[in-house]
Amino acid sequence: MIDYDLTRIGLVVMDVDGVLSRQTVPMNSAGVPMRTADIKDGYVLQLAVKIGLQLAIITGGKLESVRLRYEGLGIRHVYLKADRKLVIYEQLIEELGLKDEEVAYIGDDIPDYPIMRRCGLPCCPCDAATEIKQVARYISPFRGGEGCVRDVIEQILRAQGRWALDDTAFGW
Repeated sequence: MIDYDLTRIGLVVMDVDGVLSRQTVPMNSAGVPMRTADIKDGYVLQLAVKIGLQLAIITGGKLESVRLRYEGLGIRHVYLKADRKLVIYEQLIEELGLKDEEVAYIGDDIPDYPIMRRCGLPCCPCDAATEIKQVARYISPFRGGEGCVRDVIEQILRAQGRWALDDTAFGW
C-alpha cells in the first residue's frame, strides 16, 4: 500500500521505457526500437482519463508510435524527446494549476531523478535503478511494463473513491 494521502493526487506523470514498457526493447530490422505495452496498464489509463484523473507522459523517446498509443487511450499530455524532464514537468504543473504534492510520478532511471525528488509522490517499479528506489516513496511489486502503472493508479483511484465497477468501467 502507498503511504501517502492519495486523495491529494490530481496528476500522475509517467516515463515510458522501463515504466510503461519493459526495460528490454526489441529492435526491428531497421534498428527501430519496438516498445511493449501492458494491457492492464492500458486499461487503467483509459479508465483514469474517463473518470477525470489527469495523466501525462514525459519520455526521452522519439517514436510517434508512443504518442499514438497513449493519446489513443485519451492522454492529452504526451511529451516526446524530453532531454530535460524537469523543465517540462514545471511547465505542466503550472499550466494545470497544481502543486508538487498533488503529483505522483512513476519513473525508473536516472533521467527521472530530478522530478522524483520534487513531486509529492515518487513511485517506481520493483526493477528500477538503485538511485530511483532510494528516492521513491512507493516501490511497486510489479516490474516496469508489467503492471506497475496499474498498481499505482488503481490505488489512487480506490483511495479517491473513483475506482469504477459500473458502466464507466466496462468499455474502452
